Amino acid sequence: MQARENTSSPAEEEPHGATRAERLSALAQQHGALVTLVLVVAVASFGFDTFLTGDNLENMAVSSAFLAVVALGMTFVIVTGGIDLSVGSLFALGGVLAAWGSQYGTPVALLLPLAVCGLIGLVNGLLIARARLAPFIVTLAAMLAARGILLSITDEGSTTYLVDEKSFFARLGQDKLLGVGVPVWITVALFVLGAIVLRRSRFGQYVYAVGGNEDAAALMGAPVARTKIAVYTLSGLCAGLAGALNAAWLVSGVTILGTGMELEAISAVVIGGTLLTGGFGFISGSLVGVLLLKVIQNVINQIGSLDSAYQQVVSGSFLAVVVIAQTWLGRRRRML
Repeated sequence: MQARENTSSPAEEEPHGATRAERLSALAQQHGALVTLVLVVAVASFGFDTFLTGDNLENMAVSSAFLAVVALGMTFVIVTGGIDLSVGSLFALGGVLAAWGSQYGTPVALLLPLAVCGLIGLVNGLLIARARLAPFIVTLAAMLAARGILLSITDEGSTTYLVDEKSFFARLGQDKLLGVGVPVWITVALFVLGAIVLRRSRFGQYVYAVGGNEDAAALMGAPVARTKIAVYTLSGLCAGLAGALNAAWLVSGVTILGTGMELEAISAVVIGGTLLTGGFGFISGSLVGVLLLKVIQNVINQIGSLDSAYQQVVSGSFLAVVVIAQTWLGRRRRML
């Protein structure tokens, strides 16, 4: 019975006879970030005349798109109970590889970062799943290795590869469709696909099962090792793609990007309701978490008198509050 419960999706975890308190706890855990986002947007709309302007909203949407793609892959990893600290370096590496490859055409600009970053993600997954090494150590090593590769191909960061502004690859980052940047549409499509895979596919059920109870999942015949390898490979692919899209947007491969991005991605996923312990999470929640972080950063920039360091303080405070709330809600649901 325990193994059966751990292979269910979050929407199926609550029994039909759940008490009102249980349902409220589940709703708070799932939609708390969305309620907070709506409140912050409402306050910012009344407090700043420039907040709801088209230019400001567009800038927030496009800048959120790259972090959101990284957070998408991170969601799968965290739902399995893992962590990936390499995504920030893979994001920067993907951008540089895409900018360098753009001189050979759009296919190379897109496929090269996907191949390299996906391969690094695959190696992470193999070491974690087959060699049974700790995800924290493995992905930390990958973070340093990816940054080292980045520095070696850019002459210690002194070389910046540029993208031809007239190329089709640059248009992927700068063009608009129905008034919205192409990277935003790509991100929305990826999140829809990711939600379907996580909630409706057999692979998604395996992801929840591994995060809920790895031993029980193995007893039921779930491919635990292959699932772990797949989610880390997916995380690498998402980071590489996000870096490539960012390079197309900036028309250059900026070497200093991605520092601390892994922490932002983890924060967004956890703020969106995914448990760090695994077995419970939502793709839509991660998107809400990204938007909430970006809106808060934008509000701090709107204030003007506050230093950018306050963004880190507020983000860290939000994360601490969310983790405490998740722990309290989880204990309360078990007690009920």
